[in-house]
Amino acid sequence: MRVLVTATHVPFVQGGAEAHMAGLVRAFAEAGHEAELLRLPFRFWPETAVHEAMRFCAQFDLAALSGPSPDLVVGLQFPTYGMVHPNQVVWVMHQHRAVYELLGSVVPETPEILALRDAVKAFDARAFAQARRLFANSRRVAQRMEQFNGVAAEPLYHPPPDAERFRCAGDEGYVFFPSRLEHLKRQWLLIEAARLVRSPVRFVLTGKGGQEAELRWLIDRYGLADRVWLRGHCSRAEQLGWYAHALAVFFGPHDEDLGYVTLEAMLAAKPVITCTDSGGPLEFVVDGETGWVVPPEPEAVAEAVEAAWGNRARARAMGEAGRARYAALGIGWPQVVARLLGEG
Repeated sequence: MRVLVTATHVPFVQGGAEAHMAGLVRAFAEAGHEAELLRLPFRFWPETAVHEAMRFCAQFDLAALSGPSPDLVVGLQFPTYGMVHPNQVVWVMHQHRAVYELLGSVVPETPEILALRDAVKAFDARAFAQARRLFANSRRVAQRMEQFNGVAAEPLYHPPPDAERFRCAGDEGYVFFPSRLEHLKRQWLLIEAARLVRSPVRFVLTGKGGQEAELRWLIDRYGLADRVWLRGHCSRAEQLGWYAHALAVFFGPHDEDLGYVTLEAMLAAKPVITCTDSGGPLEFVVDGETGWVVPPEPEAVAEAVEAAWGNRARARAMGEAGRARYAALGIGWPQVVARLLGEG
């Protein structure tokens, strides 16, 4: 079977979305199918660029290509999941968040964005209606789709990259937080918490992003340079090492879609500190069993860090419980391929 996976492309940006699409294409190939990835260059702003992208996708017939046509299309991202094909499965990573759950809080309600909201909702309604099957990247994404679009999507989990390479080793007394340096990821929340922690815990943050200068300013402001390390970009091998030797992993973003960090911490048998409004991580972290679920407040995060340091045997046991929970969920690419093909 020829399978075409569609997604968007923002040059020089690499993250979980890129790992997801690459992993899916590889999984189809390993299952014996001919699979390719079609990516559409995409700009989030201005609003006119989003309108243009939707118009292009709504008119692009994937059954009438110059070469062989795909037997199955799997649409992953807005607006490419609105391309036309008679046998399309939509597996939503996330929608155009600026006009859904971020509107009115992170994104201001201007006349232009409100008009875009109406256009995007109409576009999504058509795209979801033409899909043979409808999946979501997580239960949180499925909840948004039901809330805003009135559709039922099946949550379908997939493993993070290099799932088989994660390991657990003795903790070296630091809390690890790997992620892009963006406001919604809330590195600032962990830094604010770090200044309240009295135990000699260190904090290691890896990743690059637009918030780097602001975070460095915050570290300097609080005099935390000897305890909080912004490591920047690191190789996968380095990252696996950071996971292996962590006391705990912090991942407290605002309303995350899924978040590989939680799954990666579980694979490394490390307890996770997350927040009550963090979205996707709440599908995996069980408060008091596999980690801590706390309010998104520096004091609450600091208290969880102190608890991890104060009872390291319990923290290790929580990490082991997290790894067992991951195994019990049966997350794997063969299961994903089977569901997308309607076989599982």
